[in-house]
Amino acid sequence: MLQIKNLTITHKTDFRILLQDFSFVLNQGEKAAVIGEEGNGKSTLLRLIHEEYPACPYVEYTGEILKNGIRTGYLAQELDESELEKTVLEYCEGFYDFYSLSPREIAEISGRLSLEAELLYSDQKMRCLSGGEKVKVQFARLLMERPDVLLLDEPSNDLDLDMLAWMENFINTCGLPVMYISHDETLLARTANVIIHLEQSRRKTVASYTVVRTGYEEYVSARAARLTREEHMARREICQWKQQQERFRKIQQKVEHQQKSVSRQNPHGGALLKKKMHAVKALERRFAREQENLTDIPDVEEAIFLKLRTDEQLPASKRILELHDARIVLGEKVLAENLSLSVTGPEKICITGKNGIGKTTLLKEIAGILLGRRDIKAAYMPQDYSEILDMEKTPVDFLCSFGSHEEVSRIRTYLGSMKYTADEMEHRACQLSGGQKAKLLLLRMSLDGCNVLILDEPTRNFSPLSGPVIRRALKDYQGAVISVSHDRKYMEEVCDKRYCLTEKGLLEMS
Repeated sequence: MLQIKNLTITHKTDFRILLQDFSFVLNQGEKAAVIGEEGNGKSTLLRLIHEEYPACPYVEYTGEILKNGIRTGYLAQELDESELEKTVLEYCEGFYDFYSLSPREIAEISGRLSLEAELLYSDQKMRCLSGGEKVKVQFARLLMERPDVLLLDEPSNDLDLDMLAWMENFINTCGLPVMYISHDETLLARTANVIIHLEQSRRKTVASYTVVRTGYEEYVSARAARLTREEHMARREICQWKQQQERFRKIQQKVEHQQKSVSRQNPHGGALLKKKMHAVKALERRFAREQENLTDIPDVEEAIFLKLRTDEQLPASKRILELHDARIVLGEKVLAENLSLSVTGPEKICITGKNGIGKTTLLKEIAGILLGRRDIKAAYMPQDYSEILDMEKTPVDFLCSFGSHEEVSRIRTYLGSMKYTADEMEHRACQLSGGQKAKLLLLRMSLDGCNVLILDEPTRNFSPLSGPVIRRALKDYQGAVISVSHDRKYMEEVCDKRYCLTEKGLLEMS
């Protein structure tokens, strides 16, 4: 049984409290999903549970993490560069007891993962595996360690639709308690029976958390109803307080007028007015105290504002892309051929397909074609943000074109609407979470007034509660969107057409 008592985590750089007095017990059979806004400390929490201080030198914490002799198996969000350069065999050898496992045990683990056992002895580099193969090899090494609890940081990232179905089944049937982070709302709805929601309010100065033992959709529905009630209550109290203030001002003005008008020949009347003014001042102090105790309008992570604007409207007949009999080649290997795709006007297109089939390569080729066009204004969001985002620049520096005082003020206002704090606006991009970097790129596209967006996995780093806001902004966008995604909510809510990339071409999906 994993037990956490009164855990408080503080970031060393800006002394921001990420988590305060967090207590939780993970029981057998529980699938606990950790959700929350980008940069709220979800990954830090999982790393601390697994390794404590060595894993997180940038934070300090108080409280207790009681493992009671249990062994945790941890899946990182991304493999570091040194591990990506290893062969599959070298990676598996990282589990010190690898060679003590019998062929039968290896076959049993591989079978649980629907993985060919031979792959675990391969000299193929981890970097060269497809997203699905990479995840399965990582899971294989995890299971070799015979963990009692699984800690999974974004296990569904970069998985194709078949692999997402496999992941859902694995979490539900692995027989181990699981604590995991995911931005995939469909996966959360199909797997979680415990929700741990980490929140930051008042410009990320107040940390709080919620633990409920229920499904994800039930939690979201109940939370939405509660927030609606709290907002109505807050607005009603504010309205009543303003009405009281108006009555108070009238009384105050009347007494002040009487004070100015009172005759010096009437000292008794002056004394009465002085008493009245004391009463007015007491009433003013009482109203000030009442204002402090008013119910706050809920400050929630989905309260971000993003409107993707275009400088020029795309005519419905405008030909954006015509691709005929194209092919995708990696080295000497042909991944796919006979590719044809037509995009006209403000259509929203999504390309999906199996891991390793060449979707990102295809999107890069499309970006190469469209970015040089002068009759449209296109922008590209790669899966690896560092391709276009200078990681040493701050968000303000990245978004500013001229650096004038007026421009900086305007940029700060935009960043504030995306829930960046003043401190985060001055952080280098390399210090930001994946979701914060994605917001930065979308904001850049909007400021540039682009009318064609080329997006590789645009929603992959957004929290499940801010994801709907991003999807709505993309749905309302007046330009064209050509994207690659496995996000089932995104495909359903945003895209007009969906295509599956196969070895033989692009097949339109119903």
